Amino acid sequence: MNINEMQKKILELKKEKDVCILAHSYQAHEILEIADFTGDSYKLSVDASKVQNKNILMCGVRFMAETCKILSPEKTVYLAQPIAGCEMADQMGKEYISEVKKEYPDYAVVAYINTTADLKTICDVCVTSSSAVKIVNNMDNKNILFIPDCNLGSYVAKQCPDKNIKLLKGGCPVHACVTTEDVKKAKEMHPNAEILVHPECTAEVVAMADYIGSTSGIMDYAKASDKKEFIIGTEISIAEHLQYECPDKNFYPLSLKLLCSNMKSTTLVDVLNCLEGKGGEEIILDDQTINDAKKCIDEMIRLG
Repeated sequence: MNINEMQKKILELKKEKDVCILAHSYQAHEILEIADFTGDSYKLSVDASKVQNKNILMCGVRFMAETCKILSPEKTVYLAQPIAGCEMADQMGKEYISEVKKEYPDYAVVAYINTTADLKTICDVCVTSSSAVKIVNNMDNKNILFIPDCNLGSYVAKQCPDKNIKLLKGGCPVHACVTTEDVKKAKEMHPNAEILVHPECTAEVVAMADYIGSTSGIMDYAKASDKKEFIIGTEISIAEHLQYECPDKNFYPLSLKLLCSNMKSTTLVDVLNCLEGKGGEEIILDDQTINDAKKCIDEMIRLG
């Protein structure tokens, strides 16, 4: 079966089985083509909560599927590829952060959405890379414990000088591996290109960027810009997707190291197998976890 035949079969099955397919922006292009919604993790969860479909199929990583289940507990949520985790989300557990909270009792815990459902149950508010600055600024608390990404947290701290932000050592190993040397090399090769980077990159790399924003922010900026050349400082697939959407512009990956193996683990075959009942995994969360984890997401919506 070739790609086109597989895509046709998937489109038939999702209609027949009342399935809404969500695909994160870091997924392969052939997966984005059969998805009902594409975008970053939080956008997908909100999209899923608004549809009438009884079943949700997430083409992304585990914490994203969990967030869908938290926002749509009445729906059956599947993760297309069960091994697709997130190194950042798995770095800090509930037990560890509970101990840290004892050391900083008057600190509000701000959790990046890239965290497990279990960890979200003890956090005060959730944030996305695009909403973090606004939400932290809108919080009453002056003292903030920002987890898990210290690079995003550092970026937020610079934008929120009135807040006392405590960071822990953690973050996205993919974005964090990019160096200032990588930026210099990319700029030498493409001197007329603007540099667009994700705030999960180090502070040194962020300081060299023309634009700093979430995955969706980077894509929206590039599409709307009058400029014709861009160096993309986030997962390597974004440069490819932008090239499809804007054929009159040129997009270059900032570094070939910007490759997320967890995101790349989902294939079109996985999607088909899940729809045929031969693969994937249903996401099961108990009512207590759903209720407790939802509080910090509700707070994110209120403050955002």
